Amino acid sequence: MMQTLYSFDTLRVLLNVSLRYLLFTGSFYLFFYVWRNKKYWQAKIQQKYPDKQHIFREIRYSFFTVLIFGFVIMLTIIAGSKGLTLVYTPINKYGYGYYFISILLMIVMHDTYFYWTHRAMHWKPLFKWVHKTHHLSTNPTPFAAYAFHPLEAFVEVGIIPIIAFTIPHHTSAITIFGVYSLLLNVAGHLGYELFPEGFASHKIFKWHNTSTHHNMHHRLVKCNYGLYFNFWDRVMHTNHPDYEETFNKVVTQRKQENVVAVPTGEAVQ
Repeated sequence: MMQTLYSFDTLRVLLNVSLRYLLFTGSFYLFFYVWRNKKYWQAKIQQKYPDKQHIFREIRYSFFTVLIFGFVIMLTIIAGSKGLTLVYTPINKYGYGYYFISILLMIVMHDTYFYWTHRAMHWKPLFKWVHKTHHLSTNPTPFAAYAFHPLEAFVEVGIIPIIAFTIPHHTSAITIFGVYSLLLNVAGHLGYELFPEGFASHKIFKWHNTSTHHNMHHRLVKCNYGLYFNFWDRVMHTNHPDYEETFNKVVTQRKQENVVAVPTGEAVQ
């Protein structure tokens, strides 16, 4: 009976992870790459579309990532059901103030975890065997958000058990964190810049990353390692020196009119 229950819960978790991935990546892709591709073409960071074969590759790797994410998340849920994690009920056990602080703690912890694991995966032996798969997307689409080598997928989802075992949390808080993480991940791989003019150099907003920031990482590789915030890249001097200038160029390009989109292949002349 218990085994049947766990099997049902595993399928439920896999379904939830899959639906979230498809909802975010699919809707952003359909909007910017199919339905409104010509209208927003000026906001395309790299003025060309990736070949279909690259998009299919991103989707293929994402399928295995969803399976791995679901597996690790399910194990974490099981650990919680046995009282091994710091999950709690009811939602107001520690007050609503702590509830929202816990979500912020998750985001800050993940940002730090991502930066340092990401830099570690750029170590040549690890990059060649693990992280290179993700960097095959030199001109990423939203589907690249989960296009990981299976080993990297385990590293990426590793933040979930780390949070579960170290931060007292309600299940809804970690769900909100997961949705936020996926949304920012998809935005980073969107291939379009949506942030306003001056964002990357503003004295406050510059501490938050942009789509241009991560797009440069995919294209240039050895720079711009951060996820949500631009804190670690600034502190460790790993921002590309032309990041702010490139962002400004993309925003200027976005203002242009009568630019023709190129489906695949060469950039617009």
